[in-house]
Amino acid sequence: MSRAAVASPHVINIADLRRLARRRLPRAVFDYIDGGADREITLRDNCDAFDEVAFRPRCAVPVSGCTPKTTVLGTEVAMPLLLAPVGSSRLFFPRGEEVAAREAGEAGLIYILSTLSGCRLEDVKQATRGTAWYQLYLLGGRTVAEGTIARARAAGFRALVVTIDTAVSGFRERDARNGIKELLTKHPVTAFPYVWQFAARPRWLLGFLRDGGLMKFPNVVLPDEGPMLYADVGTALEQSTVTWDDLTWIRQAWEGPIVVKGIHTAEDAHIAVDHGAEAIVVSNHGGRQLDGVHATLRMLPEVVAAAGDRTEVLLDGGIRRGSDIAKALALGAKAVLAGRAYAYGLGAAGGPGVARAIDILRTDFVRTLKLLGCQSVDELGASHLERPGHWPQTEIRPRR
Repeated sequence: MSRAAVASPHVINIADLRRLARRRLPRAVFDYIDGGADREITLRDNCDAFDEVAFRPRCAVPVSGCTPKTTVLGTEVAMPLLLAPVGSSRLFFPRGEEVAAREAGEAGLIYILSTLSGCRLEDVKQATRGTAWYQLYLLGGRTVAEGTIARARAAGFRALVVTIDTAVSGFRERDARNGIKELLTKHPVTAFPYVWQFAARPRWLLGFLRDGGLMKFPNVVLPDEGPMLYADVGTALEQSTVTWDDLTWIRQAWEGPIVVKGIHTAEDAHIAVDHGAEAIVVSNHGGRQLDGVHATLRMLPEVVAAAGDRTEVLLDGGIRRGSDIAKALALGAKAVLAGRAYAYGLGAAGGPGVARAIDILRTDFVRTLKLLGCQSVDELGASHLERPGHWPQTEIRPRR
């Protein structure tokens, strides 16, 4: 799909990019982006929570010089949006992680690369002229992780994002129905009933095969084995749970800013800050891990209050519109991470799709700032919105 197609008058929001991605991708690949854990309660709630918050605009104020720029961990960004780590992006589009990183850099945004990338971290960093962070799982154990950390540091990644909410993989019912386990075994009898969904998308299939077919994970290099196989990830995650004690040796190996991703509560926020996290991400893994936890927006004020002035607080989950970004910032977030929003664009049209997703969010965010009567993100605050009465009424602290 061309840049003109995703920039057409018919592609005006992230839902339109989702529709195009669904049309282009095999069902198993689309559902990998789109789906969540179990009954997908948290997946839906992450988005629905934004609808429960009402704006309180200030009118008749000058906003002609409105700018969405801000800083995150000392890095100036064009708007308070980071591209979240999305594993297996190479399934969505050839060289997907490199493509997304390049578009993030062109837009002046930070790109976060997942450990579960199909592209080498060195190639991804080289693909972008912007700032990149590396997201860390301890797949393969400490020795393997230390090697990857050294590579990330040498390649020029600026921060390490340690994800703490994956003691095991969440159960994603869509993946089970689409036969992911059977397909990964490559047994012709058990895999055959599920092959049709790929054959039904010949353009995607051709690009997938030209890009090398089912990828390995080149940033998880196992001793005497080489890059980790796709089929081995689930077992490896269960054997590589991150604990708070791990942050000690991770910090020694990294020697740079550490971001802890997967904070749900004030209690964990306190612990993360006490362990020296330069930033924390309020995240429930996009509703892909434990189903039934609160939406991240609802928990944001509690975490911001617990973090105080000691660290920057970011929010992940449910970002589909620029107005969502404004609501998160008004509730105390320094910036937000968006994963599905740009993944839909990547799945729909590669680089042009990612660029369109960013443009949609930026245009909507700037318009929202102006309609609220704000000339900059620093002017956004608790007075610009109203939470419903059934939400926890934690005092909303200003962003650090």
